[in-house]
Amino acid sequence: MPDDTRPPTEEPRLTTRLPARRRARYPLHVVAAMPLALAGLIALLVSGNALRPFDRITTVDGKMASKSDYFKDPEVRRLLLKHGIRVDIHRLGSRGIATQSLRGMDVVFPSGQPAARLIRQRQQRAVRTARPFVTPLVLGTFRDYARTLVAAGVARPQRPPGGGETLYYDLDMRGFMRLIEDEKTWNGIDFTAHSRRSNDGRVLVRTSSVCESNAAGTYLSILAFVKNDNQAPGTERRNRPARTAGDPVLDVAAQVKPLINLQGMAADEQADSYFSDEGEAIAPVSLIYEHQFLKHQVDHRKKHAEQDDRRVLLYPSPHALTEPELISLNDDGDRLTELMETDADLRRRAIELGFRVRFSGEDGTSEQLNAYLREHEVQVPTPNPDQTKVDAPDLAALERIINHVGSCPPPGKDGPR
Repeated sequence: MPDDTRPPTEEPRLTTRLPARRRARYPLHVVAAMPLALAGLIALLVSGNALRPFDRITTVDGKMASKSDYFKDPEVRRLLLKHGIRVDIHRLGSRGIATQSLRGMDVVFPSGQPAARLIRQRQQRAVRTARPFVTPLVLGTFRDYARTLVAAGVARPQRPPGGGETLYYDLDMRGFMRLIEDEKTWNGIDFTAHSRRSNDGRVLVRTSSVCESNAAGTYLSILAFVKNDNQAPGTERRNRPARTAGDPVLDVAAQVKPLINLQGMAADEQADSYFSDEGEAIAPVSLIYEHQFLKHQVDHRKKHAEQDDRRVLLYPSPHALTEPELISLNDDGDRLTELMETDADLRRRAIELGFRVRFSGEDGTSEQLNAYLREHEVQVPTPNPDQTKVDAPDLAALERIINHVGSCPPPGKDGPR
């Protein structure tokens, strides 16, 4: 019989843990960062950029000459992105743009009016255009060479406010051309009297190719204008006696051809060479645009707290203004062209890059540029009392002169876009 006298077995005891401390819904580092995130969101909302990552960016393809520097500027790129536009630049000389195919392009931006007129003539649709700014053609040189030209009687220094060294000189083109024609050397016009160095090289201007470049074509127009008694070839009065029995346009072209050919017709872009450390060794005088020099001086002042007194400008007299023209070829190009006409921030940035910005259809306004230069303690150039402006030859005459002087290859066979 089983033994039922054993003590009963106790029921097992269950041990329960104390309830865990309730975790915070948001980690402390997240809570600490929330004010910063909120401030950033507010800033994006205020600036209109909250949805920027979701915006459609339109890429505008453009063939552009030297004024492509404007669209390469990081601030200009940022301003255009605010409007959903990115510009893809295909660099080419102004006349190259005018004579080659424009297939696949949305806009073109030649640096001067002769090329712009050629392009407009080729279009089979009404085009939208903008001329946002102007800039004079100038000669960049170095102080010792400028002083030599002053002593030779062909240049005159502009007086800076408060005295001191000037950055700007007015150049008598007729006298300067005579030095080139007479094959004068720098030492031959007493360069050594104004420098501790010597230079037996010819007095010349380093230019780009007249077959491609607006700057070189405009310089050629200056030479032709002076050679033709301050008249554009092809626009002479009908009762004026011809110099020769031949073609008066080609007669002038033959006279200026040696002045251009002697330059070597090298370098697509003179400014990069001129502003480089070896600029003076590369060329004593280079053909550039005023805006390039002014931007260099502002940048130099910001970096070194002083002007670059070694580099100076020669303003040719008679003078020539270049008017870059942005030409739209389709709807995407229209968007960019409209912005260039209407956006105040893009105009402001053009001033900061040294351009003389156009307002309300005027030929050009310099006062805002002058105020910007004064603000950055850069000398303001003063107008030459001789305000003779070069009248460019009509398009057909200029093309004949360029082709004669440059022996240019025929235009591309592709037709207009």
